[in-house]
Amino acid sequence: MAEQVARVLRSNAETEKFVAEQRKLMAEQAKLAAEADKLMAERIELATESDKLLRDRALAPVSIGFAGMAAGAAIFGAAAAFMKLLGS
Repeated sequence: MAEQVARVLRSNAETEKFVAEQRKLMAEQAKLAAEADKLMAERIELATESDKLLRDRALAPVSIGFAGMAAGAAIFGAAAAFMKLLGS
């Protein structure tokens, strides 16, 4: 009888040890999952920033063209006003 009680007590102790180890592992898993989520969010943010930079780089020649056209229009307008002033 005492042998059976000792065996049950050992079994209970092993079970408690196993449960404690499982809880520790679950806490570590939750910590790693939170870190993975954080890294994924950072990766998405960097990818978005990279996409914006690529778009800006692709549109830079277009903006230079628009700036050139605006400067040309300003020069044309100034020349027309000067010609009108001279013609009057």
